[in-house]
Order: sequence, then structure tokens, then C-alpha cells
Amino acid sequence: MTIPPTNVEARKVESARDLPVIEPATDIYETDTALVVVADMPGVPESGLEVTLENQVLTLCGRTAAGSEPATHGRVYREFGPAEYRRTFTINDGIDREKITARLKNGVLRVTLPKAAQAQPRRIAVQSEG
Repeated sequence: MTIPPTNVEARKVESARDLPVIEPATDIYETDTALVVVADMPGVPESGLEVTLENQVLTLCGRTAAGSEPATHGRVYREFGPAEYRRTFTINDGIDREKITARLKNGVLRVTLPKAAQAQPRRIAVQSEG
């Protein structure tokens, strides 16, 4: 059996902690009414997630648990293990903090940051004189 080379070295990992800290791949989208942050959090259960907004810093943090392979199986190769995913973003004041939502589905975290009413685009009616 050929074992593929590991990609662990290619990940951004902080090694000063008990668990490796990995920056998850993240996309950010903007709509007329919200910013949407989509981050990969493979293996992270809902109970292992923490999303915070403090001052203007949005922090996404997720922890995976140790693998649960049966003791009768011998590991041949491993890239997944206990880890912490952490990503931070600075956002502006135009977010309605009370309406932020976060949803985890199939290892993908989706955080919706609704724009405050004053930050949303507005169509202004033009009146003609005459």
C-alpha cells in the first residue's frame, strides 16, 4: 500500500498550544442585507464550537475530539486528530449584533451578520417638479 505524503505541514498550525491550531478555509460573501462567513470545521461537533463578537473582532473557534476507531484496528496513516480551528476577522460597526446567527451543517459553519438598517442600501424616490 502506498501512503500519500502528508499535507499537515502545509496547513497554518500554531504549535505553542496543547492542540494544533489550524486556520480553517473561509469564504466571506456580501449581500444587500448581510455579510455571510462560511468556514470549514471538519469533525467539529456543535458542542465544540464557539462564535464570539467582541468589540469589532469576530472569532470562530472549533475543537475536534480524538478519533474513535476501535482498539482492534491498527492505524496505518493519520492526518486527522484532535485540533482547534481558530479564525478571527475585524468587522465594521454596520452590523446588527442582536440578529447574528450561526449554523453548523456537514462540517461547514455559516455565520450570518445582518447589516444594521442604516448600513443597508436604500432606494431614494426622485420627485419631479413641474
